[in-house]
Formats: sequence, structure tokens, C-alpha cells
Amino acid sequence: EPLFRSSGFLASTVLSMTLLAKAVQTLPLGNAYAIWTGIGAVGTVLIGIFVFKEPATPIRLFFLFALIASLIGLKVVSY
Repeated sequence: EPLFRSSGFLASTVLSMTLLAKAVQTLPLGNAYAIWTGIGAVGTVLIGIFVFKEPATPIRLFFLFALIASLIGLKVVSY
């Protein structure tokens, strides 16, 4: 199982970096990086809620949606 986890991590990292490199071709670096890290943060919170049964309190969901709205806003103003 440790080999499976390491392989999954490595594949995810390579895919993530490849997609970031592709995004930087059309977006400013600062915006691309902010969006990339934001997607990672949103994904981590959602995994915590759905997989690890962390609480989905209203204030937590509010800030999660605020983060998503901010990421969308950065993408919109990047052109």
C-alpha cells in the first residue's frame, strides 16, 4: 500500500505541475499560481469534509464559497 500511495502522489504531482505550466501560457504567473493553490485548498477542504467526515459548518462553507468566488474572479479579470 505505501507504494500505491507514493505512485498516486507522484502521478498527481506531475499532472498538477503540467497543468500549471499549461495555465501559465495563457494567464499571468501570479494569477495562475493563486488559482492553482486555491484549487488545491478547495480540494483539500472537500476531501476533509467528504472522506474524513470533518464538520461542514455554515461559516466554513461560507469561506469555502468565498474562496471559490475569488478564484473565479481572478480568472475573469486575467484577460
